[in-house]
Amino acid sequence: MKRVSLVAALAAAAVFSVSPAGAQTLKTVKDRGMLSCGVSQGLPGFSAPDDKGNWTGLDVDVCRAIAAAVFDDASKVKFVPLSAKDRFTALQSGEIDVLSRNTTWTLSRDTSLGVNFAGISYFDGQGFMAKKALKVNSALELNGASICVQTGTTNEQNVADYFKGNNMKYEVIAFANADEAVKAYESGRCDVFTSDVSQLYAQRLKLATPADHIVLPEVISKEPLGPLVRHGDDQWFDIVKWTLFAMINAEELGVTQKNVDEMAKSDKPELKRVFGTDGNLGEQLGLTKDWVSRIVKATGNYGESFERNVGTGSKLEIARGLNKLWNKGGIMYAPPIR
Repeated sequence: MKRVSLVAALAAAAVFSVSPAGAQTLKTVKDRGMLSCGVSQGLPGFSAPDDKGNWTGLDVDVCRAIAAAVFDDASKVKFVPLSAKDRFTALQSGEIDVLSRNTTWTLSRDTSLGVNFAGISYFDGQGFMAKKALKVNSALELNGASICVQTGTTNEQNVADYFKGNNMKYEVIAFANADEAVKAYESGRCDVFTSDVSQLYAQRLKLATPADHIVLPEVISKEPLGPLVRHGDDQWFDIVKWTLFAMINAEELGVTQKNVDEMAKSDKPELKRVFGTDGNLGEQLGLTKDWVSRIVKATGNYGESFERNVGTGSKLEIARGLNKLWNKGGIMYAPPIR
């Protein structure tokens, strides 16, 4: 019995402590004084720089929220633009601390790349964009079409599955990055461009005459997008994961950039836990008690970030759809902070 008790005690200690070997990323980030965040090479609404080099977008906000949680300063982020091909290598090598780059969570990526997906920041699906002059109203009318696609993405396999499943012929014309694929599509080298629906709306803004192009109604895949970290550092995994969850929970609780200080004074048990006036949940993550306040002050809650970057308040004007909160008709959901 004594041996069993000792084993149990050792197991409990392992669960509730963070070994030095498994908690290096937070220290590295703090010592550097900057978070290194991998993003796209320019996808409006998700991660794109303006003419002065200032990055904005839904994926960018996740990075800024992490920096706010760690440093109480959302500006302490170095954004590293990466192609779809290079994004995983940059994370694996340690060039970046987190990848927040419209990346689909799949089983093979989760198990073979040495990475962990930290959650879903955007529920998406693959679709098709076509010129109105092509006079098609459905993807089922694309038999024999040539399709521009970006290599290194899930899009190629999804196209193959969809066309084979509907007994249609097609030709894929692949390009190294999205901008090349879109330019080829616009110049007429292919009939349609395929990507995640959110990316279709974003890329359409770059076209000379966006109104001449339509996004077809079919969504042919599930594309849950979210941030990634390397395997082997559970503390950092928890920090990135719960930063995203904090943004989602803040929206559900009605905590916004404007009212966060007032809400932090609440006597409601749930809000006291969230704001660190009761308990030490932030410290369990390796952060401060006011970690949620820091995040919301920096980026707003998830809904505010969505609306500002990709929603009806943005140029993309994407409907919230599946990304509405679970209690508002969508499926966006985060574990509770308790």
